[in-house]
Amino acid sequence: MAADQGLVPTRSPGYLSTRPRARLALLLSVPLLWLVVMYLGSIAVMLVSAFWSVDDFTGAVVQTFTLDNIARLFTDPLFGTVALRTILVALGVTVIDVVIAVPMALFMSKVASPGARVALLVAVTTPLWASYLVKAYAWRILLAPNGPLAFVTGGYSPGYGLTATVITLAYLWLPYMIIPVYAGFDRVSDSLLEASFDLGAGAWRTVRSITLPLVFPAIAAGSIFTFSLTLGDYIAVGIVGGKTQLLANLIYGQLVTANNQPFAAALSLIPLAAIILYLFAIRRTGALENV
Repeated sequence: MAADQGLVPTRSPGYLSTRPRARLALLLSVPLLWLVVMYLGSIAVMLVSAFWSVDDFTGAVVQTFTLDNIARLFTDPLFGTVALRTILVALGVTVIDVVIAVPMALFMSKVASPGARVALLVAVTTPLWASYLVKAYAWRILLAPNGPLAFVTGGYSPGYGLTATVITLAYLWLPYMIIPVYAGFDRVSDSLLEASFDLGAGAWRTVRSITLPLVFPAIAAGSIFTFSLTLGDYIAVGIVGGKTQLLANLIYGQLVTANNQPFAAALSLIPLAAIILYLFAIRRTGALENV
């Protein structure tokens, strides 16, 4: 009896402790619920409202199904022109950031000393802490017709317009390209590079045949950021774009100025379709499977 009293009773394991999948499902339930309800739900509401209309007299939204907004997108040449310009600007910003990020990330990961690497990482990430508006207005001052750039170059400056928009957006999103590309280069084993040099390949051949194919998934990941962020930006265009119009500006104008929420939602379908097609194109390359 005494021996029985000295025994420490043991508790049976709980339901979650013996079922890791149930524990994982419970852990992910809240963020998944937030994603479905708040993010996907808002997109669903936008898709539905694109088929509504606005009463011309009262300005109230009429929740009656109509295809007028969709038909207007295809019949008015203005929207096709702006959509094409927006996609080309997004692609141009992405290409510029890739051209700058690849050699810089390669130098940071494989050439720079540890101290210089830390300094460069700090230099790349520090602009992310600065205000978006401060950076955009800094470029407005820099690119002004009589600004610092014109003073340094003897009078040349692109001024405000499409070129200034591309430059500003490329600067704003550059860290989002450098960081994943740097991580991609950092994962490439130095032994692969040494083996390539031992087999007689030069620096350019090694980068082109060994390094870039391995880093391409990281470049693709960074391009998703730069492409999608450019499609949705309307603030920088308003600051340095002059009379340039991109899709986000038109959406903002229809939503705030014209008070036409259904047509703003219809316009939003264009960048939404563009990013979906871009993701499918990236997926076809196989890059997303190796990120």
